[in-house]
Amino acid sequence: MKYNCLIVDDEILLADSTAEYFNMFGVTAAAVYTAEECRVFFSENSVDLLLLDINLGGDSGFRLCKELREKTGIPILFISARTSDDDQIIALNIGGDDYIQKPYSLGVLLAKVKAVLKRYGGSGEGYDDGRLKIDSVSKTAYVNGEAVKLTSLEFKLLWYLVKNENRVVSKQELFDNVWKDKFTGDGTLNVHIRRIREAIEPDPGAPEYIITVWGDGYEFFGGRQ
Repeated sequence: MKYNCLIVDDEILLADSTAEYFNMFGVTAAAVYTAEECRVFFSENSVDLLLLDINLGGDSGFRLCKELREKTGIPILFISARTSDDDQIIALNIGGDDYIQKPYSLGVLLAKVKAVLKRYGGSGEGYDDGRLKIDSVSKTAYVNGEAVKLTSLEFKLLWYLVKNENRVVSKQELFDNVWKDKFTGDGTLNVHIRRIREAIEPDPGAPEYIITVWGDGYEFFGGRQ
């Protein structure tokens, strides 16, 4: 079956109530409670977005995320009662797209999930300079014909810069148009930019595609031959 959202959380009542609430408001959702149940679910169903708890009983949501990132580029939103900045940095570094603090409002969470689901629709456009190819329909970037690993949010960020190539895009514009919320900071943006550079640049330490314009933002330098 096809679902909009899978919730993976060992707090069974919370996971079930979240899935039930989503289904009431038009987001098809299911809930599982362990990493192994998640693996089985993915082998039998398709999902547009994952809500993943960091703590899964005897298993780790971080470890499960790294495993899933080998197979899928869907948005992965971490949910956790833990407040450590280190947890948030780890979540972004291993392929998570956002970090949502418990306890959360079901209404606010539903609105965020709907926004993320809407955000990742393909536009039918692309970019290709002979080395770097970006397909906005499959949401995949290729370097010399080989697909590179990007999370869904990283791809969204890259594609926004590509659509505005050869123009400086301010950090605030990226916050407004990629994250679409008020809670994203420079640190989060910097982590994603670094990961994109590691994936697409010939030398991430001396980027040729995504250029930092100090004090202003970033520019995607298109037309590279």
